[in-house]
Amino acid sequence: MTTSDTPVGTLASRAGAAFAAYQSGDRERLSELVDLVTPILWHTVRAQRVGYDQSEDIVQTILLRLVHHAETIDDPRAVLAWLIVTAKRESWRIVRDSRRVQPLPDYEEADATPETTVDGPETAALASLEGRVLWHHVEALSERCRSLLRVVAFSDRPDYAVVAEALGMPVGSIGPTRGRCLAKLRLLLDSDPHWGTS
Repeated sequence: MTTSDTPVGTLASRAGAAFAAYQSGDRERLSELVDLVTPILWHTVRAQRVGYDQSEDIVQTILLRLVHHAETIDDPRAVLAWLIVTAKRESWRIVRDSRRVQPLPDYEEADATPETTVDGPETAALASLEGRVLWHHVEALSERCRSLLRVVAFSDRPDYAVVAEALGMPVGSIGPTRGRCLAKLRLLLDSDPHWGTS
């Protein structure tokens, strides 16, 4: 991605630009598209109560479908919406086929992301504790708050129209709901003696 290709637009517009370039033959732009959309796809799938391992499979499957159906998407600006709708439908199919809803992981499992830096054991222990505390309190929030925070927190410039479609919420309620959810999370964290100990 060149400097001139780094837009300040919405996630949907950036995804559309990368996809249009991919459709035009610039195969390198596919990895840019994948980097842009994977967080929102991941959290869209997880918001449907799909298990951790199955979520990884669903996101990969959706991205493969995009490559196979790239020529059928006439408007590149619609690629993010196409991906989100496909993610939701595939998630519903998986949940329906399994005949039970997969529980979200315990907060210990949610913290199982590989470390990218090498610190001493005391730093890793403190970071692990704070991660567990954070995810424990995120799980204590309402389903609506959990879903919204998962999607919004992992997009650097979330497109509220796309988020609204993914979560079935009015666009105008996303900002205020996000603020209320973050305020609730802050209250929970502030009252926990294990938060901020590092």
